[in-house]
Amino acid sequence: MNGVSSGVLISLGAYFLVMIGIGVYAYFKQANDTEGYMLGGRSLGPAVTALSAGASDMSGWLLLGLPGAMYADGVVSAWIAIGLTLGAFLNYIIVAPRLRVYTEVADNAITLPDYFANRFEDKSHLLRVISAVVIILFFTVYTAASLVGGGKLFESSLNLSYSTGLWVTAGVVVAYTLFGGFLAVSMTDFVQGIIMLFAMVIVPIVALTDLGGVSATTNAIRAIDPSMLDITSGMTALGIISLLAWGLGYFGQPHIIVRFMAIRSVKDVPTARNIGMSWMIISLIGACVTGIAGRAYVQKTAMTLDDPETIFLVFTQFLFHPLVSGFLLAAILAAIMSTISSQLLVVSSSLTKDVYKLFFDRDAPEARQVLVGRISVIVVAVVAILLASNPESSVLNLVSNAWAGFGAAFGPLVIFSLTWRGMNRNGAVAGMVVGALTVILWVYGPFEMNGVALNNWLYAIVPGFILSTIAIFAVSIMTGGPRPSVSAKYKEMEMNLDK
Repeated sequence: MNGVSSGVLISLGAYFLVMIGIGVYAYFKQANDTEGYMLGGRSLGPAVTALSAGASDMSGWLLLGLPGAMYADGVVSAWIAIGLTLGAFLNYIIVAPRLRVYTEVADNAITLPDYFANRFEDKSHLLRVISAVVIILFFTVYTAASLVGGGKLFESSLNLSYSTGLWVTAGVVVAYTLFGGFLAVSMTDFVQGIIMLFAMVIVPIVALTDLGGVSATTNAIRAIDPSMLDITSGMTALGIISLLAWGLGYFGQPHIIVRFMAIRSVKDVPTARNIGMSWMIISLIGACVTGIAGRAYVQKTAMTLDDPETIFLVFTQFLFHPLVSGFLLAAILAAIMSTISSQLLVVSSSLTKDVYKLFFDRDAPEARQVLVGRISVIVVAVVAILLASNPESSVLNLVSNAWAGFGAAFGPLVIFSLTWRGMNRNGAVAGMVVGALTVILWVYGPFEMNGVALNNWLYAIVPGFILSTIAIFAVSIMTGGPRPSVSAKYKEMEMNLDK
């Protein structure tokens, strides 16, 4: 084993031990009930909430997908970052405070399907079941996308097989999620968020320095292709809308908005917003600069780069000491693992509360529900590994499909359930079904527009979000609005929000 591999493994080994140690600590600290295991007892501080939401949001996409897109397409890919920034900010303004209050008002809802069912007093369980199916379906794909990043990391940087990377990444995540639950996931996310921020600052700075500064880098890019520095190059209005529309996805991402449910007080939301948005803006700028600088670096060194999504890995290998390289590789793992752990916990919570307890054991004691949740973590992880077994999978493509699915199915439902008193259960069901089906047909259906696949012509979240919104309003109005008791619950939420 060479010196580089040894140094890298030392750093990665230390990182793994810290993550597992946090999981063990959380295991002894949290209450052994569903609120403790699945929501951390609603006790997260604003800093942990913000970095946990950010780290679980960005995943390997931040360090692999976005730099890869910037490397391949130039600054036009920055439209995605702009859309995400706007979406995240509005999510903190519109969703965060209301969801924190309303999930308690709605019979102390623990999961998002829990909230939907309690918010609309759905005794038929239709809302709970459909939302649970959507979560299980799209999150399994989303988790697989994150594992693809782990496999690529181990294959590119440690000369280990892609499948080994999948199993090692999943194994460490499962270990601390299994024992520590939501508290462990949030605490590890906080640490991982700090690591990711450091990486997104130091890598572009060192890369630009090696290339001779910002001016030398932009000159090198102009020599390769001047259009790479034009944010509107080759873009149509629909193209820009598609990239900006990534921001719509934030309102419907269960692994992100569950952090809003867990923050200790609605009064902490503004502080969490300031911390979270600062972290996000710095990280996104760093990722964009890394991709652009990477294009100039590859040209300068005359190397061959087959996969643009590995440009961050290239910088860690060639510009840093082995121990620092290991730390930076840990940043990628941090991004990947923070998302996987959050997704695993959301799916396992839904399988426990919305499938097992509802259909198999309605009187299950708290300890048994926690046990089922832990078993579900393992099962979902194995399924995701099998789906991620293809090393040619694109992190960006897999994430974009799952992101659109959640954004269209849950985004309008979450927003209007928190802001419109006239919404009813029928409208909620219609909006969720229409949003999810629109995305599935738009992405995987055999439909084209002027010879172009629909999802390449316009990002699926746009028609999904619009049609879901129309369905919510139309069906709610046509079916007579909500019950008086539901309206009273909404009024209670508004009163508590003002306190």
